[in-house]
Amino acid sequence: MAKETRIILKNLGKIDPMKIEDAVAQGGYQGLLRARGMAAADLIQEVKDSGLRGRGGAGFNCGQKWAFAAAAPRNEKYVVCNADEGEPSTYKDRIIMENDPHRLIEGMAICAHAIGSRQGYIYLRGEYSFLSGVLTHAIDQAREAGYLADFDITVRRGAGAYICGEETALIESLEGKRGEPRYKPPYPPTQGLWQLPTIVNNVETLANLPSIVDRGAAWFASLGAPSYPGTKIFTLTGDINNPGFYEVPTNTSIQDIVYGFGGGIPGDLALQAVQIGGTSGAFVPPEMLDTPLDFDSMQYAGLTLGSGAVFVLDETRDILEVVTRIEAFFEHESCGKCTPCREGTPRLVGLLEKIAQGQGSRFDLDLAQKLGRNMTITSLCGLGMAAPVPMLTAMQHFPAVFTDQVSIKTSEEGSPW
Repeated sequence: MAKETRIILKNLGKIDPMKIEDAVAQGGYQGLLRARGMAAADLIQEVKDSGLRGRGGAGFNCGQKWAFAAAAPRNEKYVVCNADEGEPSTYKDRIIMENDPHRLIEGMAICAHAIGSRQGYIYLRGEYSFLSGVLTHAIDQAREAGYLADFDITVRRGAGAYICGEETALIESLEGKRGEPRYKPPYPPTQGLWQLPTIVNNVETLANLPSIVDRGAAWFASLGAPSYPGTKIFTLTGDINNPGFYEVPTNTSIQDIVYGFGGGIPGDLALQAVQIGGTSGAFVPPEMLDTPLDFDSMQYAGLTLGSGAVFVLDETRDILEVVTRIEAFFEHESCGKCTPCREGTPRLVGLLEKIAQGQGSRFDLDLAQKLGRNMTITSLCGLGMAAPVPMLTAMQHFPAVFTDQVSIKTSEEGSPW
């Protein structure tokens, strides 16, 4: 079995997460102490130079994001940790919070020093209620030990809405409103929580910071892919011999994850497809398994890195059925604010169900593709933009799955799918 490179998860199994002294004995809060000895501008430059990019799916340069908030001419600013890990089959953030909560707290405090914030919030997924006590206990310990002398953190629980993984919907929910995405610009670093400058980073992004500050930007930048350095935690599920979570350098290929760490497909069955990035991710055919799992390589290949979930399907799985269930999930989770997502998701489900029942035509396939492409460019937020991606990529890489289910009818213009 291949070997992991554990940086974020280096304390897994080595410490009692309820004891701050265990975390400190493993080097915890050393990065924060070093950060507080640096000028804010120098700290931001260090994070920029490290090349750390967001691990929540957007891949934006973390230090540059902080620079926008630091430059905003307001005295009150906020640090928000997006712990609303609602992507099905993704649980990497839970592993971090459950096993090393002080690493997250330290990362938030480093960010606070950089942008000049005195208050932070952890927005915790509603289904992770059991972690609320773990995080609150760790925060209390850090406060008592003096690590949060000029910065405090409050845990707020979400209510289970998938849409609140989107940063502005999360902010709306924190403010006590219905969780719906905002129109952008303005963006949160300049106008976020209560219209004040706000940094929203996810758990994995923040958990990288203690090591970056402690060991230096050059060290981090030397790991993994040059354009997306460091490590990434992947959660491997589906038809796989060794399901689980794995922290690996970002230049690791899909092939290495599925076969090197996952041990391949059970029962000597053939691999049919891999979905990368969670429910909203692209379906990948076997011939693309050599693609490196870094943000730019995936984007260049027409794929998405997303949350880091890796879902494996063997040759017995019905991709059309899987895609239809995924689109039904997005229909259920759409907040309904924008028309493309609100009307598009149920329409996609209807078209896919029609095709699956053998009642569809080439016109229906053509319509589903056109509707999906339209949603990716006209929806208000990432939910609507990403919802059609599983269907579109499945149609692209596995066309026979769909065409074998329809009649030879074409659209009124005579243009076949």
